[in-house]
Amino acid sequence: MKFLYTFLFFIFAFTSCKNKDEKPLKNTNTTEISYQKDSIENLAIQNKIANAYGYQNWDNVSEISFTFNVEKGGKHHKRAWQWRPKTSEVAMISAQDTINYNRLKVDSLTLKTDAAFINDKYWLLTPFQLIWDKNLKFSTVTNVVAPISKDTLNKLTVLYPNEGGYTPGDAYDFFYDENYIIKEWNYRKANTATPSLTTTWEQNKTFNGLSIATVYKDSAETFKLYFTNISVITETKN
Repeated sequence: MKFLYTFLFFIFAFTSCKNKDEKPLKNTNTTEISYQKDSIENLAIQNKIANAYGYQNWDNVSEISFTFNVEKGGKHHKRAWQWRPKTSEVAMISAQDTINYNRLKVDSLTLKTDAAFINDKYWLLTPFQLIWDKNLKFSTVTNVVAPISKDTLNKLTVLYPNEGGYTPGDAYDFFYDENYIIKEWNYRKANTATPSLTTTWEQNKTFNGLSIATVYKDSAETFKLYFTNISVITETKN
């Protein structure tokens, strides 16, 4: 994950979340055999994690705004977003400009902006991506030692397809407690055994029924990603 070294990669990092038109998984690599367990039990864990973060309330959301912040190497970078998921309208807001586009009509002029949005949205709503993203492969292990806290937790491993998206073939390990709340995770580029990045999940806050982890830090606290100015607007039911 090159954005450990340069901010430019933030446009593309953690964008394994796939578009709706993604092609089916065609990989036959035998190293992925352990991920071929799309059992009812594993699907239930996905849903339990998503619901622990308020996924059951997502259909009521008409607009969500947030600012994505990263601190690393003594530098602070940020991007602000407004998203209307029901219409796919997105606005990226900076001190210099506001870029408006529709995710259903991404072209060469908005491709990089959309890649940045997918990245930032993935960090913000990762538990929901477990439901939204297609062709994922899952495996689970109970009672494992978490990499940072060394607490005993459960682990859900998610493997993305080898085709489609910005970083195909990547893997994620989610370490969650008995309430299906994620405490830490690994990002493993191209499904390598050694994590490319490991962070905590901290300071969960609730916004109109959505629970969001607002702070992520590595073990050395040299990397910090966090969200500010979060706003969730829901529809008024008659």
